Amino acid sequence: MIYGGDSSEWGISVLSGKFVATCLDPARYEVTELLLRSGQWSVCDPSVTDVAVPVKPFIPSDLKYFDVALIMIHGTPGENGILQAELEKHGVPFTTCSSQVSAMTFDKHACKKAMRGLGIPLAPEIFLHRGEPLNAEAVVEQLGLPVFVKPNDGGSSFGVTKVKRQEDLAAAVAAAFSESDDVLIESYIPGRELTEGVFNRKGVVIPLPVTEIIPHNEYFDYEAKYLGKSDEVCPAQIPSDVEQVVREQTRRIYQHFGCRGLIRCDYILSESGKVYFLEINPVPGMTKMSLVPAQIRAAGMTVAEVLDCLIEEALETSK
Repeated sequence: MIYGGDSSEWGISVLSGKFVATCLDPARYEVTELLLRSGQWSVCDPSVTDVAVPVKPFIPSDLKYFDVALIMIHGTPGENGILQAELEKHGVPFTTCSSQVSAMTFDKHACKKAMRGLGIPLAPEIFLHRGEPLNAEAVVEQLGLPVFVKPNDGGSSFGVTKVKRQEDLAAAVAAAFSESDDVLIESYIPGRELTEGVFNRKGVVIPLPVTEIIPHNEYFDYEAKYLGKSDEVCPAQIPSDVEQVVREQTRRIYQHFGCRGLIRCDYILSESGKVYFLEINPVPGMTKMSLVPAQIRAAGMTVAEVLDCLIEEALETSK
């Protein structure tokens, strides 16, 4: 089990890793919890369930002695392919997408560009790299208002701002740049927020029930995700044809990128009835409060069953 990381999500990653560790069947698995933070590896105390307590340092070359790595790092380096590349170098099977696929799907702009030919609705956008000037007037002319300003390679809504006034764009872009070297500015699409997790079981893409997220705030921000300021309805109370569209789009995205393991795709059901893709979560949150564990329960499964599938897939893929 590897958790931690170097993004603002590292604390959530620890909670995900700790929760998942408690779900693994001790009769089947001998679990070692590893914290990766700022390039340093540590073995952590498994008896502590809410924080990472390092007990001794770990040498990365010793990764080769493990049968499989269960990655629970949100953000860099566990979601963008860096950790996956290290594991590939040591020949260690792991439970997420490959390094190449992880890098592509975690980069929001690159991911959307790679999806252009799929016919899945996407929000109009403007992409900014660090150092590029912001022309707020041009942004508003092209995308209108409101817009969402977000880090191109971040999660958990860190650095995300919903901007309603042109004069607030510069501050929002600066906040996003504090989390990433690239920023995405997207048109706001009014509608209902939907999300769905999928995973692979013996070569078959298994869809989980769709969740509707009803934030108490203006959008699904950090407070809504982790501090209880949202209603999460699972299964979502949506028409069957909309549910089918979400499931089909998620399946196509999973197969288009050659994903492995468990991912979650986020959408907006617009007022016109279109299902707009927002982003892929290649290592979705797995805390007690997270969306995917709730979807697993709604499907009549246990987190332990799904973890078994992820580990079996990782071992099979490595053969």
